[in-house]
Amino acid sequence: MLAKVQSAAVLGVDAYPVEVEVDVTSRGLPFFSTVGLPDAAVKESKERVRAALKNTGFDFPLKQVVVNLAPADIKKEGSAYDLPIAIGMLIAEGVLEQEHVTGWMIVGELALDGRIKSVRGSLSMAVHARRIACRGMIVPADNAAEAAVVEGIPVVGVHTLPEVVEFLAGRQAIEQTRVDVQGAFVSLSVYQEDFAEVRGQEHAKRAIEIAAAGGHNMIMIGPPGSGKTMLARRLPSVLPQMSFEESIETTKIHSIMGLLRDGQPLVATRPFRSPHHTISDAGLIGGGQIPKPGEVSLAHNGVLFLDELPEFKRNVLEALRQPLEDGNVTISRALTSLTYPAALMLVAAMNPCKCGFHGDPLHPCQCTPHQVQTYRSRVSGPLMDRIDLHIEVPAVKFREIADDRQSEPSTSIRERVTRARMVQQKRFFRDGIYANAHMKPRHLRKYCKIDEACTNLMEAAMDRLGLSARAYNRILKVARTIADLDGSDGISSSHISEAIQYRSLDRRVN
Repeated sequence: MLAKVQSAAVLGVDAYPVEVEVDVTSRGLPFFSTVGLPDAAVKESKERVRAALKNTGFDFPLKQVVVNLAPADIKKEGSAYDLPIAIGMLIAEGVLEQEHVTGWMIVGELALDGRIKSVRGSLSMAVHARRIACRGMIVPADNAAEAAVVEGIPVVGVHTLPEVVEFLAGRQAIEQTRVDVQGAFVSLSVYQEDFAEVRGQEHAKRAIEIAAAGGHNMIMIGPPGSGKTMLARRLPSVLPQMSFEESIETTKIHSIMGLLRDGQPLVATRPFRSPHHTISDAGLIGGGQIPKPGEVSLAHNGVLFLDELPEFKRNVLEALRQPLEDGNVTISRALTSLTYPAALMLVAAMNPCKCGFHGDPLHPCQCTPHQVQTYRSRVSGPLMDRIDLHIEVPAVKFREIADDRQSEPSTSIRERVTRARMVQQKRFFRDGIYANAHMKPRHLRKYCKIDEACTNLMEAAMDRLGLSARAYNRILKVARTIADLDGSDGISSSHISEAIQYRSLDRRVN
């Protein structure tokens, strides 16, 4: 007898339908075959299904069993097909009626005792189930809240195989999972780290506010222990609050990587990813036989922090150039080519030299100017071209550390950042961008006009400080953001002056 069960799989960040066909016949010797380009995990489902059926009181048919996963030309991976295969076998054996199952999208991994374990990508599958107007979705109980975020599709969370059978047969009622999406979004959008905890570093905090307001990539240069990582970790708390659409986009990526905590339906705070400098290019950008997202995609709508930037492999850093430019990353393999979103802010940190104390008044530097330049040149010019702000972070003085006065909290900074972002969104409404950092040369000519005094100031800075030509556009972008924070329509000399000081790595090393 032939049985059909609707399921789904994830390719990239979106789901596609998978029809699980189970054919059971008594002719010939018993065997079990899975077709439709299954990977090792899918092939092993035979053993999990056999044990789960046996241990929950059902019979595993000693017959010829063929399982087809359609479409057959896309490679299937993972364990989410265990439950639909088991249901298909029960239909083929007459335990369930086909009409009881038709219209339900079913996913889930089976434990050997019949428990149903969580799977990845439930949110994307729920979005697809709503799109094709499924009758409902049966998912593991651990994934029910995540799938129920999608309104318009009934979601039933289940714990065991017998529970699914009784529900589909109409002998047991299971309450539909419901989530207060707005309440969950508000309760989860709380950051654990706050700028109120940072003592001193007012100059760096001001620069971070500018970076957040304009969406600018930034790099912090300072000796060990000066607080670069502490500052970076608090940057997401001053970025504008995530919209619901951004939250769904981000949650999809974290869901397919299995990074959502138990019972967490949404990612409501901006991601902060901080990979170790030993990471490979596949780990950072994404990869695999069927490409999976890397750190740049996990940081989508948030912050990617690269500590000890010169210690990263050169080829890994060069791979960042395309995602930073385009806001997405395309990974091509023999089987498929996938595009993942990667709209992020890059925040990097590095020591000023190999010993870490170049320019520190308290610790003498052991490096020669040539060694300092060699150390800094580990980061290529094309990558530095994509970084707008260079922030010097000196060691914090004892008086600042011991000061009991409350520093400005993140909420106050975020209010100013949000106001500046709203100005930019209105300005670029017809241009397809949303922040000053994304301006192209035509936008600079239109929105960053400067008067003669500003022009003279820029010329003097480039001559006296040895700034490179590539710094010119970066200074204009940052000055435009500073003007937005000040509520100014035009760019003044004070805005240019402040922007110039954030190009320290362009200056000649003495």
